[in-house]
Amino acid sequence: MPAAYKLFVLRDAEKEIGRIPKKDVERILARMGGLRSTPRPSGVEKLSTLERYRVRQGDWRILFEIDDDRREVTVVKIAHRREV
Repeated sequence: MPAAYKLFVLRDAEKEIGRIPKKDVERILARMGGLRSTPRPSGVEKLSTLERYRVRQGDWRILFEIDDDRREVTVVKIAHRREV
């Protein structure tokens, strides 16, 4: 079994978590944690303009970058679907 990816969350994304309703936070954190073992889960969408990916969690979107060489996933933004 391949080693898990390291998960990093940028400061701006951390701040956004504090603004999200508590009922959604647990599911978002679980979804982010799942990126460690499966950095490209079903439903992931590659963003065409940048080397970034987007995954849905309810009305929220998690934007992240994957570095396969270093085995790292970096969450760069968490936002409501109307903002992304």
